[in-house]
Amino acid sequence: MVELLKKHKRLNLVLLLAAMSFSSFLLSLFRVYYTGSALFLFLNWNLFLAFIPWLLTTIIVVNPNLQKKKLLLLAILFFWTLFFPNALYILTDLFHLRLNSLMPIWFDLVLILSFAWTGLLFGFISLIDIEKFLVAYANKKLISVISIFLLFTASFGIYIGRYLRWNSWDIIISPFSLIYDISDRIINPFAHPGTWGMTILMGLLLNMFYWSFKFLKSGK
Repeated sequence: MVELLKKHKRLNLVLLLAAMSFSSFLLSLFRVYYTGSALFLFLNWNLFLAFIPWLLTTIIVVNPNLQKKKLLLLAILFFWTLFFPNALYILTDLFHLRLNSLMPIWFDLVLILSFAWTGLLFGFISLIDIEKFLVAYANKKLISVISIFLLFTASFGIYIGRYLRWNSWDIIISPFSLIYDISDRIINPFAHPGTWGMTILMGLLLNMFYWSFKFLKSGK
């Protein structure tokens, strides 16, 4: 596996993300030790969910032959689409920041942001992978439009996860209820101003983050 990651220039990235994830995990354990409260341990689960879209695209990157198997590739991309919002969702865990916490607020801020930034990296790197897969099927301008659309779609996914409490796997467990909630907000947008207010503003923020990250990564 190590040689495979080296071959596809993925090893250093894996080590970096592993170190960041482990550091965030240690911070959460220290908080439990210091306060006796397991309040923020859920961040580790959220980070695991953020890891899934990156894992899916990494599987395709290190196994290029999968790109030739269209049905399998479509299945992987379908699950990537379902889990992609989870990588960006952790940013909203800042909602849990409280002044009356058992820890100094600056510690909780660093704790949440460490998880959020690691999750964003999982998501952004996986989106860059998706763009590379699409090169064979679309031009650069269209791919950029698709990425913008995916980030706004992820923003909508963050809303239904944060406020409607739907999870990625609910598309399988409770598809009709999920589809009803989504379609109601699409058909009656003016009845749900909060939905679209958050979707648009969060989408703009995610696009700002993503294109800044991609610009810096390209070195141009």
